[in-house]
Amino acid sequence: MTEWRGPIVVTGTDTDVGKTIVTAAITAAAQAAGLRVAVVKPGQTGTAAGGTSDVDVVNHLAAPTTARTLASYPDPLAPLAAARVAELPPLELYTVVDEVRAEAEKHDLVLVEGAGGLLVPMGLRPSGEPWTVADLAVSLDARAIVVNRAGLGTLNHTALTLEALSRRSVAAGVVLGAWPPEPELVHWENLAELLPTLVGALPDGAGSMDPGVFQRSAPVG
Repeated sequence: MTEWRGPIVVTGTDTDVGKTIVTAAITAAAQAAGLRVAVVKPGQTGTAAGGTSDVDVVNHLAAPTTARTLASYPDPLAPLAAARVAELPPLELYTVVDEVRAEAEKHDLVLVEGAGGLLVPMGLRPSGEPWTVADLAVSLDARAIVVNRAGLGTLNHTALTLEALSRRSVAAGVVLGAWPPEPELVHWENLAELLPTLVGALPDGAGSMDPGVFQRSAPVG
């Protein structure tokens, strides 16, 4: 993956599939290859609960050259819904595009981490219509990384996400977000089915690694 440059959108088949840890791993691998990396999180939700943000996690594990969150919302909802509930301005598509392109001028690689799955409403277009991570990838002419689960149900979710990207002419690869320490039959069978699109896999619990170990391990994955 380190040969990929420019903007790359990191999305998932669902929420909590490991997008942030995968973003950190790609960051670490790219920086080990000598690239300057920026990480952009357009919309962070659930901030009222406190704790670390996704950008905080990436900074801790991989220390990218630049890491930014463009908008934060208190409630753990899709960004557009979270903006509406909090009565805060929603993310505007072309503002996000401009911010990502500005980072691309200063970095070799810009990783844009979405929220939830590919078609989650992120914000509004100038027309007032909702936009998604898929729309962002098209607007940026970006490739995509699809993070998925290893277990039961992942083949359907992955196929649907890849089909949606293909229909938009967005090139994509798949990364398993958490490969179990003791794989069962379903995991091995899913792995075999996913191999044609698979570009990487992270071990379960990778996010709890010491940052130094994480950074040294990422280029191998």
